[in-house]
This record gives sequence, structure tokens and C-alpha cells, in this order.
Amino acid sequence: MTKQFYDNFNDISANDYLPREQLADLQLQRLKAVVKKVYENVELFRQRLDEKNISVDDIKSLKDLAKLPFTVKTDLRDTYPYGLFAEPLSNVVRLHASSGTTGKPIVVGYTANDIDTWASVMQRSFACCGLHLNDVIQNAYGYGLFTGGLGAHYGAEAIGATVVPISGGNTARQIMVMKDFGVTAICCTPSYFCFIAEQCEEMGIDMKDLPIRAGIFGAEPWTEEMRIQIENMTGVKAFDIYGLSEIIGPGVGIECKEQNGLHIFEDHFYPEIINPETGEVLPDGQEGELVITTLTKEAFPMIRYRTRDITSIMTEKCSCGRTIRKIHRIGRRSDDMMIIRGVNVFPSQIEAAILAVEGTVPHYQITLYSDNGRDNIQVEIEVTPEVFSDKVRMMENLQHQLTSSIEETIGLRVKVILVAPHTITRSEGKAKRVIDNRQN
Repeated sequence: MTKQFYDNFNDISANDYLPREQLADLQLQRLKAVVKKVYENVELFRQRLDEKNISVDDIKSLKDLAKLPFTVKTDLRDTYPYGLFAEPLSNVVRLHASSGTTGKPIVVGYTANDIDTWASVMQRSFACCGLHLNDVIQNAYGYGLFTGGLGAHYGAEAIGATVVPISGGNTARQIMVMKDFGVTAICCTPSYFCFIAEQCEEMGIDMKDLPIRAGIFGAEPWTEEMRIQIENMTGVKAFDIYGLSEIIGPGVGIECKEQNGLHIFEDHFYPEIINPETGEVLPDGQEGELVITTLTKEAFPMIRYRTRDITSIMTEKCSCGRTIRKIHRIGRRSDDMMIIRGVNVFPSQIEAAILAVEGTVPHYQITLYSDNGRDNIQVEIEVTPEVFSDKVRMMENLQHQLTSSIEETIGLRVKVILVAPHTITRSEGKAKRVIDNRQN
């Protein structure tokens, strides 16, 4: 498969540069085919269309997509495990599943063609970041039921790179491999890479002296402020990648060399932005909830899947030459929102406020608690060793700066506690930023 994909690289990447009219024709052709397929093979979708008296033949333009019902995460749980599959299991060559932290996991399936599609969009993702066959890519995403590991693995092989399938965890080994194998790029969560960088510093290793030049970071929201910290600290160019297991896994979209918005591979994944309250489709440029329709998935196609991710489609052309549209980086999800004393607060807002203040590191813990029936926020924030070992007055000044920065950002006064380096528990996967200790 790797040789086939590498030989056909130009053909696979060509859709990144299609004229918009030609791309729209391709999208409409694929949309009609997938709607017909799902109607014929997925009972829930067929029932919903019949209830609304909508016919497959009603899809005559891309705008007609708005006539179709949304799919939401509870639909996947309610039809567990195979109720939304559009192919018999005999045609399904791979199953993946979410972690299932709130009950049964979400199960997704892939045909052989789906696996090839996944590898091709991941190949295009790595190409967006300037990676190629001479790179050595350390894949520290988890292998197994989580989609991250194998998705990145196949894409890296498809582009012809040398892949180190190290998976997550065992940070000392990660660093040894990074040094000894001449790794030039790494795939992991941004919070875990911060931990790797911190451990390198403790071991006296300057990452700027290593050949590693690119990081493909995803699987959790992160901010522009964290990108700046990562790049200044390590010299690694940090790229944001986007994906969902429900859609395909990693490879739905990624930043290019401009690092200004994520290109969506919209020949496979058609994006819409909706008002999350009304469901109304919003024009490009307006912020709302991202909705994705898969145009080529066979085993597990999704029609108008509500991601709960808040973003907007960018209207300006990208200087990289790609014609596929971009979305602004996703810093928050509608279901991550905390309502504190009537104010909507997102963890990403607090992170941005913390990292805007010199003397902090990207390790923090948000705790929600109630005091006499009043909801409050406490934020524990690690400081650098230099600050922690300095005078008490400097710590007090920093605490005041952080309190003011967060209050100015979210409009609420929070309790800020400065803690020593390495106090906050590190994650080797997705970081758990919020602990809710409020009485329900």
C-alpha cells in the first residue's frame, strides 16, 4: 500500500488545488451517492427522511444538504454497536472505538477503501506540514481502539517517511528514541509534548540541538499561546491537526506552512457552520458549530454530524495555493462550556490568559466548586523554577497578574494558586484540565 500511495502522491494531492467549481461538482456527485447509500442501508436515517417527506432525489445542489437531518453523538450510542453501519460486517476490515468514559463506547468501522481514504488524507496532512520521504516520524499517539495511532501511522508510511510506532507513554524512552533515531517530526497531543520538552530540559537536553523540526499536535484543544511557548522552548514548528473518530479519525483537516487556519479535505468531508441554538446554516466567516458530512465513507458514513466544535470557515485564499477551504483553529467546544454565575467560560480562555503572563508554564488545573450555593473557579498554575525560588514578593506579583489576566479574559474573578514545578499531574495522552467538584 505504501508504494502505491507514494507513487500516486501527485494524484492524491491534486484535489487540494482543484478550481472551486470543479471541486463543487465533485462534492455534489459524491453527496448524492452517499445520501442514497445511507438511505438504503441505515434504518435511522431512512426513518428520519421519510418522516420529513424528503426524497433522495431532492438533493440537487450542495445547498440542499441543509434539508437533511443532523446526526448527533447520542445517535451513535443509541444504535450501539453497528446500527449506523452502511455495510455488512463482512465488508468491514477494521473497528475502532472511543474511550467510552460516559458509558458504551462509540464504535466506528472501515472498509478497505475507507482505510485507503484515511491513509491518503493523512498523507496529504503530512504534506501540508512539509514532511516527505526523508523524514523520520515518531508516532506517539496511542495505538489500539483509539484512531490516532494507526491513522497517523498509515499516512506517514504513505508519504514514504520512516515511521517509529512508539505509541504513548514511557517518556524517557520517547526521548532516547528521539535522540538516537534522528527523529525529525513527532505526532502526539500538545500537552504530552510539553511534558517531553520539560523532561528533556531536566536531562540537560536542548531540543533545539536535535534534528526534530515539526510536531503534529491534536486530539485536544490548544491555544495559539501554547504554540508560541512550544516553538520558543523547543524550536519545533507546531502544527494543529483536526479529526474525529466519528468522521474518520485524524486527517479531517490540518494547518499548512502558514499556520493560519486548518485546511479541510473537503473532497471527502463537507463542512458547514450552523447556529448551535437554531441549526441555521451560517455563511462563511461567521462563527458557529462545525457540522461535517462524509462524502466517501463506505462502512460508517455520517450525514450532517454535529461536532460541537466552535469555529468558522475562513473566507480568504491561502498563500500556499490550496483551494480547499480553511477553518479557524478550534479552541473550544460547545459541550466544554462551563456556566459560572451566569457567565459562559471555556477552558481555552483560561489557558490563553495564563500563558499571556511571563513566568508560567503550560501546566494548570481548573477546579469548579460551590461555596454557600455560589459557583466558583479555582486555578492551580505551575510557575517556572526561577520564579518559584525567587522572593515571595515576586510570587505575589505574579499571582496578582494572573488573577487580573484571567478576570479580564472571562469577566469573573477566580482563585489563583501558584504551585511548584511538577506539581500538576502530567498526562501521556489527552490532558484533563477541569475537575468539577460542585454539588449536583
